[in-house]
Amino acid sequence: MKNVSKMTKLVLFAALLIAVQSPLTLFASGGGEKTTLTLAAAASLKNVFDGKLIPQFQAKHSNIKIEGTYDSSGKLQTQIENGLAADVFFSAAPAQMNALVTGGFVNAEDVNKLLQNKLVLIKKKGSTTTVSDFASAAKAKTIALGDPKSVPAGQYAQAAFTKLGNWAAVNAAGKVSLGTNVTEVLGWVAAGSAEVGVVYATDAAFNKDVEVIAVLQDGVLAEPAIYPVAVTAKSEHPEAAKLFVQYLASPDGIAVFKEYGFIEN
Repeated sequence: MKNVSKMTKLVLFAALLIAVQSPLTLFASGGGEKTTLTLAAAASLKNVFDGKLIPQFQAKHSNIKIEGTYDSSGKLQTQIENGLAADVFFSAAPAQMNALVTGGFVNAEDVNKLLQNKLVLIKKKGSTTTVSDFASAAKAKTIALGDPKSVPAGQYAQAAFTKLGNWAAVNAAGKVSLGTNVTEVLGWVAAGSAEVGVVYATDAAFNKDVEVIAVLQDGVLAEPAIYPVAVTAKSEHPEAAKLFVQYLASPDGIAVFKEYGFIEN
């Protein structure tokens, strides 16, 4: 090595540093191979991800492309269990995430209960209704809810109405339409096909065709509407996926979520 020039030594040292860098460090610095991640997220997260978070992340990490697929958390849970190659799962409730942890599709230590949301009662903008709050929701002729079997917003709504003592009246035959996700419920109310509906505050805030009648009071639900996120155990790109989740939980990511009406948990 005595005859090796200083420049050669520097080149060799730099090469060694690159060789020992972790994959996460390479991704964070914009290095590494081009990677496409699949994000499976609750329908109520579509606006914030497509509108700002994904473009903002990709601008910082041009080597990582994020493809979002959005639906009810229950549907996405089932799809992951049946082979959907999702790298990141972002649920609108802990139940679906817990089920994937139990099934070995997500590691418990990777779950971050990142956000909260509020449940709201809405009507078509400009329409009239005698409904003034959740307690009087049964006065409506038609009500749109997420299907409690698979939609967290519907599960929360059922729990709220049960606590308030009017679930049986709200769920009367011919009165309720059950949507496959909150986007569908929002659309029904916006179109006037349902007199009122229950969605998240973040959904209502970005739809000019609906208005909020009431926000569900704190304490009605045993637990708030929590949104957990995690890298899946079978992700083919775990380092890139971890970087993405870290970004969502960073001050920059949280600031965007708050801009869209979410609450940091």
